[in-house]
Amino acid sequence: MGAVCTSTRLQGLILKLCSDKLVSMPSVSLADLPGRCCPIAAALDVVGERWALLIVRELALGNSRFQDVVRGTGAPRDRVAARLKTLEEAGVIRRIPYQTAPPRFDYQLTDSGRALVPVLDALLAWGLDHAVQPNDPDRDRYHWAMAKQQTGRAR
Repeated sequence: MGAVCTSTRLQGLILKLCSDKLVSMPSVSLADLPGRCCPIAAALDVVGERWALLIVRELALGNSRFQDVVRGTGAPRDRVAARLKTLEEAGVIRRIPYQTAPPRFDYQLTDSGRALVPVLDALLAWGLDHAVQPNDPDRDRYHWAMAKQQTGRAR
């Protein structure tokens, strides 16, 4: 009964967000997920693929063109194209045409995508604490994140 209640509550929240933000984000039934189903599993079903959150990061940093996202993530072009399509279908991003011949698009985060920015901040802080060597010369590139982490203030 608890899983049904949680699933119903989650679906209700997703439907409310979709109707409030005019996005058509497909919802996932928790019962359809493998293993111990929970909202984390449902979220990972949408953004858990390796390149998905890095694409969201690039868009949050203002890189809205395909070539800039490819460059920023280091991902293969076909992976970026596939992930952009998946993220658009999930309502995390939207495409805005800026050229018709050949068709070219800017990519922007929706409200759903912008809601992932605190997740990126948490992953960045965790990565600095647990995944990046303390003497890594590239750590300084993220001094703003370290300052935020130490003070608890926003950027």
